[in-house]
Amino acid sequence: MKRILTSEVPSRIGETVRLAGWIHALRAFREVQFLVLRDRGGLIQMVIHPGSPVDASSLGKEHVVEVEGEVVAEPRAPGGAEVRIGRLKVLARAAEPPLEISRPVKMRKTRLEKILDHRPISLRAPEIRAIFEIQSELVHAFGEHLRSQGFTEIKSSKIVATGTEGGANLFEIEYFDRRAYLAQSPQFYKQIMVGSGLERVFEVGPVYRAEKHETSRHLNEYTSLDFEMGFIRDEQDVIAMQVGLIRRMMEAVREHCTPQIELLGARIPAVGDTIPQIAFRDALDLLAGDGYHPPFGDLDPEAERRLCAWSEKEHGSELLYVVGFPLAKRPVYTAFREDDPETSRSFDLLFRGLEITTGSQRIHEHDLLVARMRERGLDAGEYDYYLSAFRHGMPPHGGLAIGLERLTKQLLGLDNVKEATLFPRDRNRLEP
Repeated sequence: MKRILTSEVPSRIGETVRLAGWIHALRAFREVQFLVLRDRGGLIQMVIHPGSPVDASSLGKEHVVEVEGEVVAEPRAPGGAEVRIGRLKVLARAAEPPLEISRPVKMRKTRLEKILDHRPISLRAPEIRAIFEIQSELVHAFGEHLRSQGFTEIKSSKIVATGTEGGANLFEIEYFDRRAYLAQSPQFYKQIMVGSGLERVFEVGPVYRAEKHETSRHLNEYTSLDFEMGFIRDEQDVIAMQVGLIRRMMEAVREHCTPQIELLGARIPAVGDTIPQIAFRDALDLLAGDGYHPPFGDLDPEAERRLCAWSEKEHGSELLYVVGFPLAKRPVYTAFREDDPETSRSFDLLFRGLEITTGSQRIHEHDLLVARMRERGLDAGEYDYYLSAFRHGMPPHGGLAIGLERLTKQLLGLDNVKEATLFPRDRNRLEP
């Protein structure tokens, strides 16, 4: 008999079926015993009636079992059906779990550090696993949509000889007899591949920032959703591409993750053909009018929250682009406005009070890029592999990067970006 998933049980009323999974919960009454089985399809209630040959006395939570039984209609059971167990085989016994994963309320009240310390077990909790099922759909839709727009997926090295975002915040490693670093982003490789003739490329992969932060929004290793596209007119072409991309990602979650959305009580926004934009200088004026002056003349978390609140009030949008950041605050490869050389052709996308995307049009002229590097105190000779792509002809291009964990956090209303990370890495955590 072929194994079926718990999600298939309601459609098999009157049939004898075989299932296998983990014992999620056990409840014993005088005349009957209930067992809740968990597998990748979800949960299903099972019942052991008096006179059954099944001995449930030695069963425990998280035991791995194989079950055969008859599916019967039961309006009081989740899904309107349950399985009357006729045979049960224990495939693996389990020690008492260190966390109460079968009770969502208790799991929500458990300290995050305890959840992360016991990550191999806490991931079994349906509401925690649902986070990563939704995240998987976001990644799938990201690649699917970009492929439909003529993009090619690439995979670049994460061991590099130079920094891509400047010399700060680099993890140095030993690479045989040389010094090397963990990549801060795939930026240079994306641009090289645009110049290779592919024109449009994307990558999903880890990036590393040696930032000594301990906040709800920072990680030292995170997943970056990157794309780069050639032959653009300006950064607005990149923004337009992302609007369609974000819309498709939200649609995909709504289409394929209904049980997970309901379990987490998440709100998935509807994204239209456009997302509101505000110029950086206008954003600072708006904040000043509200009595707030961000430190260092840049957007900080409080500024991002206030701007998103304004966007929702004025435009009915939880998403907001801030465009035209000062060139001095952006990476060396960022293009500038011809009518205002101090203003970059860059942007951030804010979502529910948090920056989830940074992007821009890039410099595509070799001599200008070299001059910019020298202005920033960089030795252009160290970047010759990168500059050679520009020396031999690079089209106008631009791109962006989305922080997957930040996007997941904001989408699902989580308190900490570590909740949206399978195995987080921060200043103190190197395991599990």
